[in-house]
Amino acid sequence: MTRAALALGKDLVGLERLTDAQIRAILDTAEPFKEISERPIKKVPVLRGKTIVNLFFEPSTRTRISFEFAEKRLSADTVNIATSASSVVKGETLVDTARNLEAMRIDMVVIRHWASGAAQFLAERIRSNVINAGDGAHEHPTQALLDLLTIRDHRGRIEGLNVCIVGDILHSRVARSNIWGLLKLGANVAVCGPKTLLPLGIESLGVTVFKHIEESMEWADVLNVLRLQLERMQTGYVPSLREYNRVFGVTSARLCELDKELLILHPGPVNRGVEIDSDVVDGPHSVVLQQVTNGVAVRMAVLYLLAGGQPEQAEAAKRADEA
Repeated sequence: MTRAALALGKDLVGLERLTDAQIRAILDTAEPFKEISERPIKKVPVLRGKTIVNLFFEPSTRTRISFEFAEKRLSADTVNIATSASSVVKGETLVDTARNLEAMRIDMVVIRHWASGAAQFLAERIRSNVINAGDGAHEHPTQALLDLLTIRDHRGRIEGLNVCIVGDILHSRVARSNIWGLLKLGANVAVCGPKTLLPLGIESLGVTVFKHIEESMEWADVLNVLRLQLERMQTGYVPSLREYNRVFGVTSARLCELDKELLILHPGPVNRGVEIDSDVVDGPHSVVLQQVTNGVAVRMAVLYLLAGGQPEQAEAAKRADEA
């Protein structure tokens, strides 16, 4: 595989268009960056002089802070813009906002937006690198990448694993990015959830559909449990939160019936007692906090590669001392 083939290009808007080699290159690049977060001084000068704008049109805690940590640990200059305090509330368009920022000579934009396709729309209209931090119900590529890295850390591989994504698939950008990434890396992928929360024709993506949580847990090596996105729902998708937990909840009782070590992921935030029980989130099967830790390393890798870094040089970049 040549350097040109491994290069991500100008932007990262989703995993659907990436090759398996490009996804592996991001994961491999993230490995040496993990160690930086364990140092007393958590910084290397890889992106010194670069200016990165975090432009979030939706509320976010983990993703926004994770990107900010990644940027600062690579020594980039970071600007956070909350749209509630920007000219967007006065009617300024997304493109005008980005072009005005670009006129200030920024290098990258990390964008989260409520509209599917917003990241691609922006990437086609500005010269700066664009990273999708979640667009509507389309994709959330860096979340899927950190999920892949966490699975690989704990299982040693992704190819051949049975991975089931459980919950609100219909509204989930995390589910879509995970499906693309897992399939490209050779995993067997399934989904499970109420029929009202499964997209029509999802089988055409190459996934298996389970109707019952018990059979999906029995089949899976890895369970990725999604949050019910109540803010995106109208009434009628589920009878009640209690009923959802009764039928599809990942509970300690259901885990106790399994004769295997099931790895459990959750992208957060967790609705405890709804899609997953508190003792499961905090229990030995859960790798939720490792996902958060890996998120910083993955986002460092993406920033580094989009800035022109090469995967094979990441180890040397990790060792770089500040001048």
